[in-house]
Amino acid sequence: MDELRTVADLVADHLDGIAGRPVWRPVPDEERAWLTGQELPETGRPLDELLADTREHILPYPMGNGHPRFFGWVNPPPNRAGVLVEPLAAAFNPSCAGGDHAGPHLERTVVRWLAELAGFPHTPGGGLLTSGASMATVICLAAARQRAAVADGWDVRRDGLSGRAPMVLYVTGEGHSCLHKAAELLGLGARHVRTVPADEAYRMDVAALRRMIAEDLDAGLRPFCVAGSAGTVNSGAVDPLDQIADVAASYGIWFHVDGAYGALGVLAGEAAPHYRGLDRADSLALDPHKWLGVPVGCGCALLRDPGAARAAFSLVPSYLVDDNAGDLGWFAEYGPEQTRPFRALKTWATLSHLGRRGVKDLVEHTSGLARTLAAMVEEAPDFELLAPVTTSITAFRHIPHTEGRTEERTEERTEERTEGLDALNRAIPYAVQARGNAFITGTRLGGRDALRACFLHPDTTEADLAVLLEEIRLAAKDL
Repeated sequence: MDELRTVADLVADHLDGIAGRPVWRPVPDEERAWLTGQELPETGRPLDELLADTREHILPYPMGNGHPRFFGWVNPPPNRAGVLVEPLAAAFNPSCAGGDHAGPHLERTVVRWLAELAGFPHTPGGGLLTSGASMATVICLAAARQRAAVADGWDVRRDGLSGRAPMVLYVTGEGHSCLHKAAELLGLGARHVRTVPADEAYRMDVAALRRMIAEDLDAGLRPFCVAGSAGTVNSGAVDPLDQIADVAASYGIWFHVDGAYGALGVLAGEAAPHYRGLDRADSLALDPHKWLGVPVGCGCALLRDPGAARAAFSLVPSYLVDDNAGDLGWFAEYGPEQTRPFRALKTWATLSHLGRRGVKDLVEHTSGLARTLAAMVEEAPDFELLAPVTTSITAFRHIPHTEGRTEERTEERTEERTEGLDALNRAIPYAVQARGNAFITGTRLGGRDALRACFLHPDTTEADLAVLLEEIRLAAKDL
């Protein structure tokens, strides 16, 4: 098909030309109208017309995350090996729920590789690929809920939660929102997600955790899971996982680790000690489509005991009984998805292309950039570092010379000035993005508006960091 060759050329031209184009540009009104206002054609359109529209109206307006100066959120460039094989997965178009074909078998290998890279103990069948960490978190917390109910002598799948002591999940304010969504989706209720205080480095206060669990037990509640972070999205902080594991073990509750973004940070030599205790978790959620650059979407749920997830989800109708499936059964028994795409192919290609050494080099390079930017921020009189750097995220803010760093750090600042500084840092990200030379996003950290740069691109250099700081200064002057 000539159209497939055209697509290959479009992909190659797009990837090869990214660094020379603006990082991002807004979608003009007329293009937005075209993208959002189309009517479904009465008759089918030729493929060459579709490709022409794609070239003219879609390719010129990417998110920007393929560019080496894209530092927003946690969105990496696509690894080219993953891009290369993605059309093959679409051409095969299998359901990887189970069965004796390449997809499920390759997924077993990919899951094992991910567990080995993160240092998580792997039992055959102890994991599956998902759409992302949000779905992986639902799977892990459902397994935790199931185990807690069984331990208490009842079946949550059969009986539901009504009339039972409320189950309680513990997470810091820095924990990812997917944990809250999972708790709500599983019927736990938002008010039973306890926010554990964090220390000055935005890590979980373990003494507070222990007190809160004891208080909830005295109040007749049912603590069932504590979720630690192996790299928060705001600052990249890693909770004291080993100490959290001690608390979870002493109370017999599930220990989950959210490593969606940061689990692979364990491969960076300087950061590795912060991850001590990760191997003691009952479950780990991580996203190959983050640090590894596997094309979206691909997450992974890893479980110490695969039987817990199977007990939470397995439901095999007669038309799907497979007597040749072996002891592990089908992947569809371990999560809510029945039809599952061939996520393993792009993940396998990405990991095979990088190799263990390449993954480690990527993590160390990007983590090193975050530390370098932190040093540049601390040396500059018009910037302030807001959190220690553990992974590949630097959280900081801009303090114009008129504010003065010393004055900013005194307690005598007026409320008006504080609000002004927050407003400035809140406005800076879009102003930088609109200039097209760098892309950064903001957040709230310690009650203050902050800037955060997340490094995931293998081609980002220290020179790009200088461009970022100068773009922030130039954008701020126009605000």
